Amino acid sequence: MVEEHSIYNNIISVLVVDDSLTSRALIMLALKRDPRIKVVGTAGTPLEAKDLILKLQPDVLTLDVEMPGMNGLQFLEKIMRLRPMPVVMVSSLMAPRSAMTDMACRLGAVECFSKSSGMQGEAVFAGLADAVVRAAVQTGKSHSGKSQGHSVVSDTIVAIGASTGGVEALGEVLGSFPEDCPPTIIVQHMPQQFSNNFARRLNAISRPDVSLVTDGCKLTRGKVLIAPGGEAHTEVSRTGRVSPYSCHLVPGPPLNGHRPSVDALFLSVAQAAGRLAIGVILTGMEADGARGLLVMRRAGARTIGQDRETSVIYGMPKAAFECGAVEMQLPLPEIGPSILRLSKYRTQESYQ
Repeated sequence: MVEEHSIYNNIISVLVVDDSLTSRALIMLALKRDPRIKVVGTAGTPLEAKDLILKLQPDVLTLDVEMPGMNGLQFLEKIMRLRPMPVVMVSSLMAPRSAMTDMACRLGAVECFSKSSGMQGEAVFAGLADAVVRAAVQTGKSHSGKSQGHSVVSDTIVAIGASTGGVEALGEVLGSFPEDCPPTIIVQHMPQQFSNNFARRLNAISRPDVSLVTDGCKLTRGKVLIAPGGEAHTEVSRTGRVSPYSCHLVPGPPLNGHRPSVDALFLSVAQAAGRLAIGVILTGMEADGARGLLVMRRAGARTIGQDRETSVIYGMPKAAFECGAVEMQLPLPEIGPSILRLSKYRTQESYQ
């Protein structure tokens, strides 16, 4: 069943996937009682669900485990590889701390909802609406329910991490950016004493305004901010609709041997922006950024990794690619144009 709507500006749109006609009906009843939620469609099989995801662009998917042809966990894995989005697993198998729940979370489910035992009818799904709202909030929806998923372009944030070879790579990426580029924040591993000169150099060769992060500064369109080396990590928070992103210098020990750390930045961006983000990992040694980029992708962000051939050191991009954090692996000259394309066409995602 499909309602012919694809974007709801004031509520959370949900696609219900369950092979049981009765369960689909009961889930719809449970969700429709919550004014924050709109059920935009239902599907009985993963194949049907795939088509409806592309057509309806729902904010959240509820997904059963036991289905014909392809079970829910297999479909979840495919979703997270090809079109990451907030998924709530709904099954009697999703008991807290069960192996099935652990597997679903590792594959990228945001919430796991266990049907209430001993209950009947709609009451079996009591609490599911709250789980759907939590999933939406964790991945870029506001508590008021106003949609941020089908984004206003100015809300899209770009986070870039780089290390060895990154100075030149960043110059090429930013060289393709227009003056009104998406809000962009960068962690480049380098000693504190070189940070100011690095930012000035990038500013001189770039059309956007490039400067160092200061605590509490706003990240806005046409602005590229560089995390300073030193005693603090750089993190991002969401603060409002006019200037939605703020940057913070957060003291703490090195993470993955680095301060600032790419992981610290990416993890904060995943929480602040969810799927209104683009994560990019460039040339560098070891694995800083891989875990954070994976969290970004699971939160619905688009993710890019530099390929082996154009990386000075294929360490950080390799680690991110091998753990499943990289959605698309590209040669360096294609990365800047791809960032701009993704930032302007956030709702035109598709299976490949």
